[in-house]
Amino acid sequence: MSPPTTEPRGEAALRQQIGATRFNADWKNPDHRARRLLAEFIGTAGLCFVLSGGAAVLALYAGRPLHPFEAAFILSAVSALWLVAAVYALGDISAHFNPAMTVAFTVRGDMGWPMCGAYIAVQLLAAVAGSMLARGFFGIEGNLAATQPQAGMALAAAGFEVVLTFGMVLLVLSMANGPKLNGPFIPLAVGAYVMSLGTMGGPFQGAAMNPARAFGPDVARGDLSTWWVYVVGPLLGAMLAVAVATFLRGPAKAQEAQAAMGTPLGDG
Repeated sequence: MSPPTTEPRGEAALRQQIGATRFNADWKNPDHRARRLLAEFIGTAGLCFVLSGGAAVLALYAGRPLHPFEAAFILSAVSALWLVAAVYALGDISAHFNPAMTVAFTVRGDMGWPMCGAYIAVQLLAAVAGSMLARGFFGIEGNLAATQPQAGMALAAAGFEVVLTFGMVLLVLSMANGPKLNGPFIPLAVGAYVMSLGTMGGPFQGAAMNPARAFGPDVARGDLSTWWVYVVGPLLGAMLAVAVATFLRGPAKAQEAQAAMGTPLGDG
């Protein structure tokens, strides 16, 4: 009896479906990779700019000190609206804007580890650029929306990030064909999740759900002492979400890998 064959998944399934020649010509093309990385830079830099700038504007021009819940609600709304707009605009190219999301899609098999590393490097650089731009306009007012755990609560904050990021990544994997995120309702769902959980968790520890979103303000204000909380928590949450999503829906398929790689130039 012949041994059972293993069905290809992720990138391998896409290569088999469309043919190696077209796969290498389109998805391995340096110009196409550059498009994806530029989209990631724009989306992540914009996210950190509106958050850092928004926090500074509230501190400077709100007219009175805001309750932490008020500030969390406003900043969550600002970031959610930016994400909805950016995902609609860039989703057919690339719209992770979050190293935890990128790692989740890579672990699931939607994209390779070399591109994952390039994504994360660009996302972190973009986050710093966005927050530094806001600092150039406003100084470090409002702490540039830096995420910080309450005193003595670092481990609890990391655990909280696990829970929040798990829910966000599971939402994306459940609703989207990979990280393309250009379905008509998916950006709205992501924005709603970010706004609701950001408002709830913001006063406690910032509710980053995104290592890059935490990294930008921390670098801009010159304090990385608690950044590990917003790396360890989101990455663990993302890995757990991949495991649950795989159990619920199976491994990544060809269309999910195609979505992870965006739409090639000249393709519909």
